[in-house]
Amino acid sequence: MSIVSVNSRAGIQTAIADASRKTGIDFNYLLGQAQVESGLRANARAATSSATGLYQFIEQSWLGVVKDHGAEHGLGWAANSIRQTASGRYVVSDPAARRAILDMRSDPQTAALMAAEHASDNKTALEDRLGRPATGTDLYMAHFLGKGGAAKFLGAMAQNPERTGAAMFPAAARANRSIFYASNGQPRTLSDIYSRFAGKLDQGAAAVGATGRASDGLDDLSNGLDTFGAAIDGAEVVLGNGAVGGDRHWVETTLAQLKSAQAGTERLAAADPLAQATVNPFRPTPETAKLAYLMLARLGG
Repeated sequence: MSIVSVNSRAGIQTAIADASRKTGIDFNYLLGQAQVESGLRANARAATSSATGLYQFIEQSWLGVVKDHGAEHGLGWAANSIRQTASGRYVVSDPAARRAILDMRSDPQTAALMAAEHASDNKTALEDRLGRPATGTDLYMAHFLGKGGAAKFLGAMAQNPERTGAAMFPAAARANRSIFYASNGQPRTLSDIYSRFAGKLDQGAAAVGATGRASDGLDDLSNGLDTFGAAIDGAEVVLGNGAVGGDRHWVETTLAQLKSAQAGTERLAAADPLAQATVNPFRPTPETAKLAYLMLARLGG
């Protein structure tokens, strides 16, 4: 039996699919982000910063997310080793433990899980600040600039999309000149920077086999699951309360179709983790979504 290397492309995509399943963050987004950040290379290192690994976490960002979420994923020893100072900086007293924690950035499974948890935290924070659903591109901006920087960027872009980005983020512009400046030296606008990130995410995801847009809104995943489950639960309530005649037959038939479709996608994902790139058990297909909405409409939802 051949064993797929965890650092092979297939192994890395499996790790990303697993992180998507465990956290609910969109597979296409996580895949596109990894491709843009590192070219899907687990050992990638930046030349201009401490950024390392599949998702190019800098040291402070990595220590922060491991402190917040490590224990949820069997890394309690690492989370307990990290302390946040009064100034907000994350430190590890034991040099050996610090090195071991930072080295985990190059482990695909750990990196993908922490990237997904980081994205989930950023999604909640951005939506609270902006008062609207976050897109994949919004999340990438938060990964790139931090939550505060992304909120500042997105808020300013909503007010004046033609404002230049380098003037607002001089340190980031110095470390990432090609993002903030065109090849002729002209500063890019906020709208240009955002559009380029969206394009890169989508191209990155497509380059490694994703079928969806990494830059799109992410609410459809959770909303689709809620609608799908609500339709099934609602049907069972109606049946339990004694639906009669044609209504009962229609509800029973549609309920059976919904449950069959749900079971089929879950079996496929369990048999092949990479199947989540095309069939996600947390997202209904167009056919099952249609059945769910028809069910809700029939029940008066």
